Amino acid sequence: MPNYLDFEKPIEELYEQLEKTKQIGVKGKIDVTKLLAEIEDKIEVVKKQLYSNLTPWQRVQLSRHPDRPYSLNYINAITDNTFMELHGDRTVKDDKAMIGGFGMVDSMSVMFIGQQKGHNTKSRQYRNFGMPNPEGYRKALRLMKLAEKFNKPVVTFIDTPGAYPGLEAEERGQGEAIARNLYEMSILKVPVICIIIGEGASGGALGIGIGDKVYMLENTWYSVISPESCSSILWRNWDNKEKAANALKLTADDMLKQKLIDGIINEPPGGAHSNPEEIYQSVKKVIVTELGALQKVNASDRVKNRIDKFSAMGVVQEG
Repeated sequence: MPNYLDFEKPIEELYEQLEKTKQIGVKGKIDVTKLLAEIEDKIEVVKKQLYSNLTPWQRVQLSRHPDRPYSLNYINAITDNTFMELHGDRTVKDDKAMIGGFGMVDSMSVMFIGQQKGHNTKSRQYRNFGMPNPEGYRKALRLMKLAEKFNKPVVTFIDTPGAYPGLEAEERGQGEAIARNLYEMSILKVPVICIIIGEGASGGALGIGIGDKVYMLENTWYSVISPESCSSILWRNWDNKEKAANALKLTADDMLKQKLIDGIINEPPGGAHSNPEEIYQSVKKVIVTELGALQKVNASDRVKNRIDKFSAMGVVQEG
């Protein structure tokens, strides 16, 4: 059974009606083809109306949808299951919330790195709910440096509610690990593409988010803080999370208008989970196109352009 969000109730009711009509046709041995076609047409109309007018909070909800594809889903689909995962930061342990390794994309070897969530309770605990510890960011950096050594491009998939905020993470240098990644990613000599496929929260996202090109899927968000946390700070409760989501300007459209990202990857109507194969192909097309263009640029020029791009963010010139 598919999972429906609160605002998707009209679509859920139509699908229930569709299923009941099919059952009536089978049990009563009557032709319901015309009626089924009418319901399916109505579903498409309602989908188009609903998903073309989503609020920021509704996009946040879609970014967290339990059926949404995660990093490993994208990587395995894009690489035709040639992905070879590499483990460990060579210091503390292997952080299961951060995955990485080499995979082939149209005969091109690429280093993939991403935050990984789980699809059920057991796997969510195993993946620490997609919240990396310092060793996760240090593993990511180790793999980036490995890619640089062998002159292979880097593609990162961002999907995290934030870096793990536990005491032990702070003891092992969470802030330093993320800051080190920001610095090292800015001067990597190989092409770097970053794609936000779900939640892009705070430094947890930025820790693998410095790239020549940064893309967001249509129903994702990217912000210094989540709407719930913002609401709890400003209003001392979560009741104003929708208001906070509007104020934070965290959607892909907002990010593009502020020139904080380079592009938006459109999702199928209903979100990425409604047609995973379509979104996999859309993401792969962006990766292949952008890597082809970036590899034609001199490495030193690429680094300079990357640094200039991020240095210009937030700069205001008064006339």
